[in-house]
Amino acid sequence: IKANSIAIEPVPSTFKNLMDNILINQMQDKVKALNIGLGGNKGLLKFTQTFDTVNHVATENETNTIEVDINTLDTILSEEQVPTLIKIDVEGFETEVLNGAAKILADKKLKAIIIELNGSGQRYGYDENQIHKKLIDNGFKPFNYNPKLRQLKEVESFGTHNTIYLRDKEFVINRIKSSRQIKIGSTQHAV
Repeated sequence: IKANSIAIEPVPSTFKNLMDNILINQMQDKVKALNIGLGGNKGLLKFTQTFDTVNHVATENETNTIEVDINTLDTILSEEQVPTLIKIDVEGFETEVLNGAAKILADKKLKAIIIELNGSGQRYGYDENQIHKKLIDNGFKPFNYNPKLRQLKEVESFGTHNTIYLRDKEFVINRIKSSRQIKIGSTQHAV
């Protein structure tokens, strides 16, 4: 694997699991892990800590929370190379993460964003249609990907789970065509 990654996980117990997985898979030289949250500004936020993979920025009424340092993608990635791909899955806090990523979103080196939009933003008063508009305004278009056929299909809007937004469809198609396939079960998939 030639790709390098930055993995961001705010909840300490989940961060420990992330670090264990990085070590087990001997990926220390490929993955830089940060135990922070992301938002629109640098500061502190309260997070839930008992919901395992769906821990999230806590709302006023939630208890059993922890305080976590947060930063912006623009700040974190200012020292790093602009990524080709960003995956955002922050349980409804996507608007704030994107608010802290204006420079990264504008950089043409960013080719794709995979983002989970499933209505969770409503808990913070965010409209996911505004996320869609922000991505469109930055030159991205929504797509679905069929891994069995290795095909991208442009769609009108985001789905109910992960949506792939591409700025450079030809770049991504060429990467799909040139990637080797792996076998999972009885089916071949692109890496």
